[in-house]
Amino acid sequence: MGIPAAGKRTAAGCAILVAALAVFFWLGRDDDGNGAILQGNVEIRQVDVAFRVGGRIAAVLAEEGEYVRQGQPLARLDTDLLEVEEALTRAQLEQQQAALQRLEHGYRSEEIAGARADAAAAAALAENARINLRRVEAMRSGNAVSQKELDNARGTYRNAAAKLAAAEEQLALVSAGYREEDIAGQRAAVAAMEANLRQAGIRLRDAELVAPQDGVVLTRAREAGAIVDAGRTVYTLSLVNPVWLRVYVDEARLGRIRPGMRVEAEVDAAPGRRFIGHVGFIAPSAEFTPKNVETYEVRTSLVYRIRVQVEDPENIMRQGMPVRVFLPNEKDRPS
Repeated sequence: MGIPAAGKRTAAGCAILVAALAVFFWLGRDDDGNGAILQGNVEIRQVDVAFRVGGRIAAVLAEEGEYVRQGQPLARLDTDLLEVEEALTRAQLEQQQAALQRLEHGYRSEEIAGARADAAAAAALAENARINLRRVEAMRSGNAVSQKELDNARGTYRNAAAKLAAAEEQLALVSAGYREEDIAGQRAAVAAMEANLRQAGIRLRDAELVAPQDGVVLTRAREAGAIVDAGRTVYTLSLVNPVWLRVYVDEARLGRIRPGMRVEAEVDAAPGRRFIGHVGFIAPSAEFTPKNVETYEVRTSLVYRIRVQVEDPENIMRQGMPVRVFLPNEKDRPS
């Protein structure tokens, strides 16, 4: 015997009503007139901590489950090779700096005096060769000497004149000092070596691994004596400050929420206790109900993600915990 049409419509209406009520009670309900309740979780915030340089781990300083402060040392590498690298770079820098000083100060007075003496000696030899050439030329005109002797005298004079020109050029060079292009090039070499020294110092400091933020050690992935490459995870930290909650609201209640508004939160680990928080972020677009909080009835509902920063001085909340966020009543909101 079939069900009357009116009965079918009634049953369908009841099913729709039950689904609507499920959505209502999951996303938010009036808590005895005190406001809506939003469901979500404590956000999971982790960071993998690794050395920026490779080497052999000399010591690990934190245990799993230990609370660590920002800047607290977690592990150290052997630094012998890094120290040698820094010392070598420092010596190379000093060598380049000495070369720059020599260029900037120019030639020493002794070098200039030596160049001047060389030029004077070359001038004397050139003058003597010139006088000898004239004498040989006169003797050749009277056939007193052979043509070969005249050619030798001319060669000697040309050689002496060339040496004089070279000596005078060297004197002018040392008197004027080094060229600006040479000095600029050496300054660039010094700057490059200074950068190398800073890099070596950074690598040496990076041999100590420190906590980037306050947190709890979740995993210690390496032990003392292990050889690690740069970027290889040594610790995984759970960040505990600040504590963020991720909750969801349907579009109907989205208008009740604004950034900065004060809310209260509750977790099962502290029943009856309310934690003070403030809305920090409201997603600009909707998404489907997340799988970790959805029910069969609301799995296709569109909701908006909200982040709430909450005060938890006693560190009661743990990442991933289910959480309930209580919105203030409409009449309590400032106009």
